Amino acid sequence: MVLALTQNTSRQREILEIVLGNGWGYMRGLLTGGTKEEPQIPPPEALRNILVELGPVYVKLGQLLSTRPDLMPPSYIEALTALQAKVPTVPWKDVESLIRQQLSKPLDEVFATINTTPIAAGSIAQIYRATLNNGQEVAMKVQRPGIEKIVRQDTALIKAIAELVSATEFGQDYDIVSLADEFTSALKAELDFTKEAAYTEQLRRNLAQSRWFDARQLVIPAIYKSLTTEKLLVMEWLEGKPILDAEIHPADGKTGGDLRRRQQIATLLFRAFFQQMYIDGFFHADPHPGNIFYLQSDRVALIDCGMIGRLDPRTQSILVELLLAIVNIDAKRCSQLTLDLSESSQPVDLARLEIDFDRMLRKYYNISLSNINFSEAFYEILQVARNNKIKLPGNMGLYAKSLANLEGVARGFYPDVNLLDEFKPLMTDLFSRQLLGDDPLQTGLRIALDLKSLALQSPRQMEVILDRVSSETLQWNLKIRELSSVRKSLENSANRLAYSIVVGSLLIGAALIARNTPIPQLSIISAVLFGAATFLGFGLIVSIWRSGGQFK
Repeated sequence: MVLALTQNTSRQREILEIVLGNGWGYMRGLLTGGTKEEPQIPPPEALRNILVELGPVYVKLGQLLSTRPDLMPPSYIEALTALQAKVPTVPWKDVESLIRQQLSKPLDEVFATINTTPIAAGSIAQIYRATLNNGQEVAMKVQRPGIEKIVRQDTALIKAIAELVSATEFGQDYDIVSLADEFTSALKAELDFTKEAAYTEQLRRNLAQSRWFDARQLVIPAIYKSLTTEKLLVMEWLEGKPILDAEIHPADGKTGGDLRRRQQIATLLFRAFFQQMYIDGFFHADPHPGNIFYLQSDRVALIDCGMIGRLDPRTQSILVELLLAIVNIDAKRCSQLTLDLSESSQPVDLARLEIDFDRMLRKYYNISLSNINFSEAFYEILQVARNNKIKLPGNMGLYAKSLANLEGVARGFYPDVNLLDEFKPLMTDLFSRQLLGDDPLQTGLRIALDLKSLALQSPRQMEVILDRVSSETLQWNLKIRELSSVRKSLENSANRLAYSIVVGSLLIGAALIARNTPIPQLSIISAVLFGAATFLGFGLIVSIWRSGGQFK
């Protein structure tokens, strides 16, 4: 850590100037050896400005933090969601040199034409439009030359700072080191375009057919694997516009057809993402308006599949139940399901958690279900978990952000959309899949085999239990949550009771000696016993007073 902090001092000086220039008082105190209290991050707008000025790697850090509503308050999530790096485009000659290095053939043998003006430029890559020699229109995503060195330097510095902050209460509560490791891994994966190509292909396969929507209406760009490398991604060109900027022209040309088509597209998007989240467990985790296109062919396309979320079957089931618990305004069930999702082993005050959920859900009591913003409600669930120091899996942040982006895009495209209305028709099918699986016959056979195994093993297991009971060798290992605090309280109470008995015994003994014995030596003993009893009694009173007047 020390080595990382002492290297590249010019970069550190630049970072320090940018941070202090935006008024982050805590950072000034930390770097000058000041307070070690819990860090206070700057206001949302100041934090966004700091990250933009720091450059591409820190912009990516902000984008990662925007996917963690379990760590960041809603105002910060909103400020970081649309974070974009202000980076100049790389000259074509440098990009061309990199492309030639990545291709196994000469450039003119692969491409007929290339538009050398990028259609988009980001912190990691630039995108160009080109035509293959076979006439196929393609999009080329080319990694920015030299970005690997910048990423390596800045991620090393970020990890070193994370280790420094990990000594604080803030760093321990939010596991800053793990967050830095997660960011480093995610950024390194983003530098390998073969992984994005694999994600895109898997989404294409998963969404190629569906019982919930017409798969022909949804397009995922095809990948040209033979031309794709770690630094070059070549994919199918899709002609269209971002969905919120597009003009919808219904095929029937009837009055009101525009509105009906918008409703159909909103339903298509919801069902496609519900399938990704609750059936496939593999979903596009960045469905902002720029990544959802309305094509000239009157279809919808999902692009930029580099950020992917995953959900295992158990988590899928819990999330569906959590959605229903919100609908039913059931604070107790929300508490139980949140604990089921938790990765934390620390004890939780269940009563306080239920009160917090009841307070959160109370505002939905008199609101129509059609007016409930479910993604906002899920954000609030994550905030309640954060306030109760319940650590949730990182994929919950991606899930919440994807749901929020999806609902925001759908409402912007078709204002009358209602997530619950879109979800209701799928519930029966979803629960039957979770109960019986995709193949009910296979599930039934597996249950039959499990029952057979249970029937064969039960007699032997009962025999073992009865043998141990009869031989008095059966032992029970019980572990009750928060029992240690109860045991400690009982031990303290017993100790004080014993302490009181000793003090009382000394007083009684001293009184008896003083009354019945005129011998001077015994009088001295009586005085000593009185003194000891007084001293111990005074100590007991002080102990009780310090504990708030209660026996703990």
